[in-house]
Amino acid sequence: MNARTLSFCAATTCMVAAVLCACSRSEATVASTWSPTAAAAYLDQRTSWWMGWSVASRDHETFCVSCHTALPYALSRAALRGALADQTPTINERRLIENVTKRVRLRDDRGPYYNDETSGAHKTAQSRGTEAVINALILANYDAQTGRLSDDARAAFDQMWAQQKTTGDDKGAWSWLDFDLRPWEAEESAYYGAALAAAAVGTAPENYRSTPAVQDRLLLLRDYLDRGYATQSLFNRTVLLWASTKLPGLVTAERRKSLVTEIVDDERDDGGWSLASMNRTWKGSTLRGYARSWIRADRSLVEMKSDGYATGLVTLTLQQAGLTRDNVQVARGLLWLERNQNTSEGFWPADSLNVQRPPTSNIGRFMSDAATAYAVLALTEANRHSTPQH
Repeated sequence: MNARTLSFCAATTCMVAAVLCACSRSEATVASTWSPTAAAAYLDQRTSWWMGWSVASRDHETFCVSCHTALPYALSRAALRGALADQTPTINERRLIENVTKRVRLRDDRGPYYNDETSGAHKTAQSRGTEAVINALILANYDAQTGRLSDDARAAFDQMWAQQKTTGDDKGAWSWLDFDLRPWEAEESAYYGAALAAAAVGTAPENYRSTPAVQDRLLLLRDYLDRGYATQSLFNRTVLLWASTKLPGLVTAERRKSLVTEIVDDERDDGGWSLASMNRTWKGSTLRGYARSWIRADRSLVEMKSDGYATGLVTLTLQQAGLTRDNVQVARGLLWLERNQNTSEGFWPADSLNVQRPPTSNIGRFMSDAATAYAVLALTEANRHSTPQH
């Protein structure tokens, strides 16, 4: 090899190295662009608005806890403390816990979220069942941070079990709010609610899951989740997988492996997941239900693109199910989250499956509230496992 050739090869090697270095810097820059501070500010502001919104107001100076804003906030906000070097609960966290605790202590003196007279048939029972599960999950999640199950959380669980169905086709489940609003308040959402109940039991500290008095109830719950598994959307089954990481034995090893494969296969080309895709179901002759997977109630087309809620939920669940952040699909999902936060306002985007709404309106942000909470949970989970232990 002559001197000119050697010179050319050396220059080429340097160019390739420079390109690789630039790409590495680009990826590193992307991986550091999500802002915990902005996410915390968004979540705090949205939950503060919800707690003061007149529509959310209920009796005894309390407010209802929504599946799109307040519940995700309760599950996610504490996860940001490490990133923000803040070990104390926020004012909004304390207000939310105080609200739930107050309603648990009121017991039968509190009114339902909705009642039959003003909201339609079965809404009183649906409200009681839904609230009982959510209250137990929130208080169990809060107590898990201290390792001690409070008397209020035990009372919440007692109220939850009291609302569980013990007869009929839905034996083991709870009456669940159905306003034909997917994915949390529709006909098929009772399965989602039962999975949340399982997550609550598994999250509760002091080995609550082994309490002798709840074993018969737990058996009913497990049987219900097993019976209904085959007809559920991928979204509902993903929530079940998430719950199974807290309460072992909800899914068999074979089913778990198959479900992880199905979830991974649903990843989109850009590395994210789509709630609209995960929510598709086909139940025999219910053509309308299948059509709703594609067309909203206002006749607009459902957004099939990747969104923050589905991607956050999936990447959180896969990590807690044992896949590390080095797994190709998990890594791509986390990268999608890192690239898609609105860093000026702190949120991750997601769209309603039901009605096309102005994305900057308070109601239009409901899906982004949930998306932001689950994106935070997924990203902080990844950071927790990548931080060296001393």
